[in-house]
Amino acid sequence: MCMSARNRPLLIGLAVLGVAWALAFAGFGIARHLKVTPEKVRAYLHAVDFSHLTGPERAQALRKLAAMLNSLTLEERREVRADGEMAHWFAAMTDDEKGGFMEATMPTGFRQMMTAFEQMTPEKRRKAVEDSVRRMREEREKREQGEPEELATADTNRPPELSPELREKAVQLGLKTFYDSGSPQMKAELAPMLEEMQQSMESGKLFREMRRIRP
Repeated sequence: MCMSARNRPLLIGLAVLGVAWALAFAGFGIARHLKVTPEKVRAYLHAVDFSHLTGPERAQALRKLAAMLNSLTLEERREVRADGEMAHWFAAMTDDEKGGFMEATMPTGFRQMMTAFEQMTPEKRRKAVEDSVRRMREEREKREQGEPEELATADTNRPPELSPELREKAVQLGLKTFYDSGSPQMKAELAPMLEEMQQSMESGKLFREMRRIRP
């Protein structure tokens, strides 16, 4: 009985520790289940036929999709966008829905990146744009090499590369002016390049370009 009394605190401590570990593992499992991933976004895009939704259902679906996209990293957003799964949804949106959706999913720091771009010379702007387009093309080609042939060639739903005309307008007008004055469709075409440039800003590449243009 004496030994049992002496061991009781140890046993209680072990029991508490076991419960704590169980709760920690349970919390980890719940967090993994709740974490938004590109796969979950694609599953949602497939599961919901946005073109057949009406009224409040459309607004609710867009809010949910926007929240899911905002939970992804820029790299994960690019992965979802590159697959072209969002093209069907975007084609079914009204102009007001497109505009609202683009604003709702604009990543933090976009305005800062566009302001930094405005301070570049036209030559540096053009280089930043062309470098972003080149990286996007290389990433797409690398992804296609890892896909089955039928998927790699069936890319009609994927967002088109920004046209040279739009790129030159972005260079001459500046991203902020160009983006703010553009149509929702144009903003959607511009978004992949903006996200690529945002990644460059976060990695320091864009700011290094900024330092090079200063006297």
